[in-house]
Amino acid sequence: MENGRERPYRKQAWHRSGPANLWRRRRDAAVEAAGWRKVAARRRPNSGALLQQILGLRLTPRVGNATGTTCPAALCHFSEMWYGVFLWALVSSLTFHIPAGLLALFTLRRHRYGRFMPVSIFLMGLVGPLAAGTLTSAAIAGVYRAAGKEMIPFEALTLGVGQTFCVVMISFLRILATL
Repeated sequence: MENGRERPYRKQAWHRSGPANLWRRRRDAAVEAAGWRKVAARRRPNSGALLQQILGLRLTPRVGNATGTTCPAALCHFSEMWYGVFLWALVSSLTFHIPAGLLALFTLRRHRYGRFMPVSIFLMGLVGPLAAGTLTSAAIAGVYRAAGKEMIPFEALTLGVGQTFCVVMISFLRILATL
């Protein structure tokens, strides 16, 4: 307390006052004085941010979005659309197959050969989306790209989970056995 008044808490700014920051401030002042504009460096998109945008269903632009200002909140490039649909197909497939494998592991644990069935269930949940999901996700992203449309992360969720839903329905309804 100074003179009966409390001093407000002030965060230490030691990281802002180093020699590197002094050099940056002088450079920025010289650039502004010369009338030049600072041009932002074009960086590659951060794959962790893309993953967070897709799985988090955020509709706000991520930092370092390579798509620029034309579509900051959507997935515009083929690779982004493909990755979004594929990732949701993989996550939803594992969501179905892991509980099924655990149930099979619990119920068939004493069976002579049945104890190995959960391994095949886990592999189907992983290999199916890696093989067929890759191709169908690429086809969906190709159609979107050819049509010139943007894909929001919720559409990627719907299309990826829709692929898994179709696989599960075909498996349960045994449509292939009737052919």
